[in-house]
Amino acid sequence: MAITNGYCTLAEVKAALRLSDAIDDTLIENSIEGASRRIDGYCGRFFYKTSAIAVPLFAHDAYRLQVSDISSPTGLIVKLDNNGDGTFETTLTLNSDYIVEPTDYAILGRPIRTLTMIGGYTFPMFYIPSECGVQVTALWGWNAVPDDVREACVLLSIRQFARYNAALGVMAFADMAITVRAVDPDVRDLLQPYKLLGVA
Repeated sequence: MAITNGYCTLAEVKAALRLSDAIDDTLIENSIEGASRRIDGYCGRFFYKTSAIAVPLFAHDAYRLQVSDISSPTGLIVKLDNNGDGTFETTLTLNSDYIVEPTDYAILGRPIRTLTMIGGYTFPMFYIPSECGVQVTALWGWNAVPDDVREACVLLSIRQFARYNAALGVMAFADMAITVRAVDPDVRDLLQPYKLLGVA
């Protein structure tokens, strides 16, 4: 099978497992994909990049709009619904009407998280009735998988692969058994800087 939006490769996991044959490739690929989605759930975000998708959003501030991760300004289109009729008739111009933040996102290797007005426009806020006043079309996600996330995915994939031989969460070795813990502390430490606030 092909890995969909995985955060590490089959080759990376096999190298970590010291495997050279292809007998378990499908199981390992399943483990990688499962580990990647577990990382998404743990962090409350995803680290792959989507195609251009238009998303209607509610504005809670007239000048700053918090958004989900946007990989880059490439293909970024911001439109406003000025009268709450469901039609986004005004298209804003980047660096004239608004800027993206953090402004040093490219240096940090981080996504865009905020759109801030700098021109004469404000973000429409409709409460009664409640309507989305902004439409953002973007390549959502991250430009590249961070190294920490890739390493966490390798560790989680190895752990998931080992579970196929761990009945009821217990791996047996000769005369002893090891219980598989719920959250690997190394994985937790690697992912903690990427976890969004408010995600349990």
